[in-house]
Amino acid sequence: MRFGVFMAPFHSVGTNPTLALERDLDLLVHLDRLGYDEAWIGEHHSGGVEIIASPEVFIAAAAERTRHIRLGTGVASLPYHHPLLLADRMVLLDHLTRGRVMLGVGPGQLTSDAHMLGIPADTQRPRMEECLDAIMALLRGETVSMETDGFVLQDARLQLAPYSQPHLEVAVAASFSPTGARAAGRHGIGMLSIAATAKQGIDMLAHHHAMWSEVAAEHGHTVDRSAWRLVGPMHIAETREQAERDVEHGILEFAEYFGHVLPGGPVSGATVAEILENNRASGFAVIGTPEDAAARIDELLAASDGGFGAYLFLDHDWAAPGAKLRSYELFAEQVMPRFQGQLDARAGSHDWLTGSAGEFVNRAVQAIAKATEDHAAERAGREPDATGA
Repeated sequence: MRFGVFMAPFHSVGTNPTLALERDLDLLVHLDRLGYDEAWIGEHHSGGVEIIASPEVFIAAAAERTRHIRLGTGVASLPYHHPLLLADRMVLLDHLTRGRVMLGVGPGQLTSDAHMLGIPADTQRPRMEECLDAIMALLRGETVSMETDGFVLQDARLQLAPYSQPHLEVAVAASFSPTGARAAGRHGIGMLSIAATAKQGIDMLAHHHAMWSEVAAEHGHTVDRSAWRLVGPMHIAETREQAERDVEHGILEFAEYFGHVLPGGPVSGATVAEILENNRASGFAVIGTPEDAAARIDELLAASDGGFGAYLFLDHDWAAPGAKLRSYELFAEQVMPRFQGQLDARAGSHDWLTGSAGEFVNRAVQAIAKATEDHAAERAGREPDATGA
């Protein structure tokens, strides 16, 4: 299993935005060193909290600072873009990153963004599907002519073939509506389950996979579970009590903002204590220990009815910067290896050695004793006899 981060990001309105963005870049460098596999960067244009307007620009900066971690748009809001221009920019990044870039797409979460662009909220999903149809055709090297309410393409084609073959990886955001799963299935591409840990989201996992698979089969595709990514929030520390103290830093402001973005959302409450109590009941976020985090991954594996390819942290500033980094470190140290097969060989070797009932200790003692005896015999052979010969 792969692990990564889904970075909207969420930053307090009262913080220095330049410093916040620098910390976002520093976090990706840190995650790269810790062995995280992926980072998905959001696109938002209003609200003052999710302050990355162009994930492609951010990815270009992050790619220069990192070595291994793959970087994706998480997600590009397709109704806001002309498909040829977005495809062109992503193919350029595909070359600049030597294949480390991924295209995540969606209809746009903030209806306030759509409002500013004059896009009716009830047209966002149909427009996303039309734009995705065009982008996938362009990435396949086709010449595209289309006219929709959102864009016009006339004999459009990419002048630069993708660096990745057959093209860069593409995934569609899916939450509660069927749009994302259906679009991913129609094109045989990946799926990002954004609200995977909400009660309704967990209940929808197997259903979404079934819909993804069914629609894919109707269009001649076979879905790949490794291309299915689940997103959810966590903050972990050495103890549950410490984790809950940590999130007192920023979880209340997050809940207040989220209530305006998604009324009745999974993080709710008028006080920190109420939010924590509600979360204990809902289980939406893991605020606890590495053991709690591992248990959540196991729960999601069971709910998915067959497994998935990656778990992505919903990045947030619930804790202060130092505690936040420590959470990511603990997860990398104690949780990731359990699901990546990194501990089995070590544990097997350890059990084999410690279960030897002292056999190898005895061999070492015997070897030392023999070496001592051999040395004594050698010295005795060199000593002169009584006649002085």
